Amino acid sequence: MKDLVFHLMNTFLLSASLITVSCGKQPDTETIRLYLRAEEAFKQGRYGEVTELLYEQNRFPPALVLRAKADFFSGEIEKAEKSCRRAIKLQPSSSEANLYLARILREKGDLAGAFNTAEKLLADNPQDIRTLRFAAGLAMETEKLDEAAILLDKAAGYSGESALVLLDRARLRWITGRKDDALEDLSRAAAMLPWDSPLSRSINNLEKTIREAQ
Repeated sequence: MKDLVFHLMNTFLLSASLITVSCGKQPDTETIRLYLRAEEAFKQGRYGEVTELLYEQNRFPPALVLRAKADFFSGEIEKAEKSCRRAIKLQPSSSEANLYLARILREKGDLAGAFNTAEKLLADNPQDIRTLRFAAGLAMETEKLDEAAILLDKAAGYSGESALVLLDRARLRWITGRKDDALEDLSRAAAMLPWDSPLSRSINNLEKTIREAQ
């Protein structure tokens, strides 16, 4: 429970710092409290509770994005789009808001709008694996198979970076005594890589060390 609270507070502090830079105003205590409660409800799939908690939050972009995601998964596409666009207006650099706007546009059948939004995201962050996968899916839907292949090749290439992150976290978890969590990270990292990847040796060696220690 303490780890969860720590994670939530770190998430909030990062978001709050972005708002301070872009809008010059820090969210108040009540906004913080509601956002943290709503984020926990979202993790547990209680989307109706999320929208209820954040119903009046129209100035805090992370809350708007979270409400949009809850509405999206509840099938309230128009409400989700409205919240996303509001969040983007307040914080144009929000990759989460823009990605969900792209998903909403695809859901509405506006494939061109969805792809344009994805292209803008990739222009700012060409290594975003989520957006690369999304754009590849759109390309396949419109039978642009060569384009889809290029996008997926890029995503596959960047997956090595994600595997490195998991490997580093596994080492940290192993050092701090969280053996099972470390093994889980190693398993996920291995699944991201081809069998002959040089990084696979490091993953296998650390896994062997942890299991022998157990």
